[in-house]
Amino acid sequence: MADAPALVLLECLVAGTTHRPGLRDYEPKLQPGQSLALEREPASAYDDWAVRVLTDAPDAMWLGYLPEGRNETIARLLDAGFPLSARLTHKAWEDEWLHLEIEVLLPIK
Repeated sequence: MADAPALVLLECLVAGTTHRPGLRDYEPKLQPGQSLALEREPASAYDDWAVRVLTDAPDAMWLGYLPEGRNETIARLLDAGFPLSARLTHKAWEDEWLHLEIEVLLPIK
């Protein structure tokens, strides 16, 4: 999807990266420009609009979440069946926090 025309719906940081086991070891595989997947988590006990951010691969790595308070529209679009994805735009370590910036994308046909 990274090469297909798309509308950027949201630019944000991925929340909760410090809580993802194995992410420090996986981080070198993450490259700016790579496609990411979004997955609704409607049964979340913490956020009614929870959306997971994962790598887009058969052995998908769960990276974290769209930030609470900025995720409702994306969650509603996913619930309605829109084929949303994401793209990693930047990564950097800040102490123990992996700072991941992404764009949420809607394909344009």
